[in-house]
Amino acid sequence: MGAVLSSDAFFGLTLIFAAAVLAPLLSDRLGRWLPVPSTVLEIMLGILLGPSVFALVQQNVFTDRFHDLGLAMLFFLAGYEIEFGRIKGRPLMLGGIGWLIGIILALGVSTAVTRSLDVGLIIGVAVCTTALGTILPMIRDAGILPTRVGAHIMAIGAVGEFAPMIAITILFGRTGESHSPWVRAGFVVLAIVAAWAAMRPRSERVGRLLSATLGTSVQFAVRLAMLMVVMMIWISYELGLDIVLGGFVAGVVIRLLISTIEKEEAEIVASKLDAVGFGFLVPFFFVTTGVGYDLKALLDSPSALLALPAILVMFLLVRGVITYWILRKDFTVGERRKLALLSSTQLPLVVVVAGIGVSTGRISVATESALVGAAMLSVLIFPLLAIRPGSAAQATARDHVVNEPT
Repeated sequence: MGAVLSSDAFFGLTLIFAAAVLAPLLSDRLGRWLPVPSTVLEIMLGILLGPSVFALVQQNVFTDRFHDLGLAMLFFLAGYEIEFGRIKGRPLMLGGIGWLIGIILALGVSTAVTRSLDVGLIIGVAVCTTALGTILPMIRDAGILPTRVGAHIMAIGAVGEFAPMIAITILFGRTGESHSPWVRAGFVVLAIVAAWAAMRPRSERVGRLLSATLGTSVQFAVRLAMLMVVMMIWISYELGLDIVLGGFVAGVVIRLLISTIEKEEAEIVASKLDAVGFGFLVPFFFVTTGVGYDLKALLDSPSALLALPAILVMFLLVRGVITYWILRKDFTVGERRKLALLSSTQLPLVVVVAGIGVSTGRISVATESALVGAAMLSVLIFPLLAIRPGSAAQATARDHVVNEPT
C-alpha cells in the first residue's frame, strides 16, 4: 500500500487533477475557433501524461479504483438524468426498434468482416452504444434537453446504454471471468425491475424524509446516492459483473427516490450530484482513460489505423442512419440529422467493451486502440456537427416541451 500512496503516486494524481482543470479552460479557448468537448481534451491530456508520450503518470491500484468509481459515477448520472415519464411510449419504442435493427446489422457485418464470432461480438456490441452520459450535459447546456428532440435523444441514448450493458453483463461479465449465467441474468432482471419501478407512483413518506434533510449538513440525498454507487460497484465485483450496469441501476433507483420531493429541491440535489460527478470523479475517469490508451499500438499497426475510420463509419451506419430512418415520420430532416449524429456519439461503453475484448484475448491491443480512438473522434465530431451555434435557440423557440403519448 505504501508504494501506491508514495510521493510519485500523489504527483501523478496531482497531474491528473491538473489535466481535469486545464481541459475546460482549453475547451473555452479553442471554442472561439473550433468547439472541442472537454471530455475529448481530458482524454488527450491523459494520453500526453501517460506512457504513450511523456510517461509522467503511471497506472496503479489507486488510479484504477478511482477510474472505476468515475466510470460508475458517469453511468449513475446517465441513469439519474433519464426522465422516464418523458421517454416512455413512442420515444422508447422507436429507440428500442432502432437498437435491435442496429445490433443485428452490427453483429452480421463485424462477424463477416473479421470472420470470427468472438471478435464480431466485441465489435458488434461496442458500435451499438450511445454515450448518453457524455452528450446529456452538451444538449442540456445547448437548451435541447427540454424539447421533443431532447426527449427522443434521451430515449435513444437510454436504450443505447441499457441494452449494451445487459449484453455485456450476460455475454462477458466484468472481465470475461466464468460466472453463472443465471447470476448475471438475475442481476439484469433486477435492473429491469428498477427501471420499471421508476415509472410507478412515488412514496410521499420517502419524499418528506429527503426534503427534511436537504438543507442540513447531513446532505442525506447525496450520501444516499454515493452509497448506492459504491454498493453497486461492490455487488458487481462480487458477482463478476461489469460495474457500468451497477452504476446505471443506482442512478435509476436514486432518481426514483429523489422524484418524491419538490421539483426545486430535486434540482438542488441534481446540481450537487453533478458537482460530485462532473467536478471530481467523471473527469478522473476520462483522464485515466487517456493515460491507459496505447497510442503506440495503434500507430504501429497499419490494419488498426485503417480500421479506425471504418469503425467511425460503422457508428454512423448502425446508430445514425437507422435512427434517421426510424424517425422519418416524426421529425423534420434537420431534426433527424441532429438525432442521428447525437445517437452515433460513443465512448464510455466502447472503452469498457474494448477492455473486455483485450482482457479475454478476443481482440488485440491495437484493435482496442482503434475502437477507442474512433469513439473519441465521434465525441469530437458528431456533437459539433449536431449542435451548431445558434441552433439551440432556434430549436427551443420552435419546439416547446412535449410529452409523447403512451
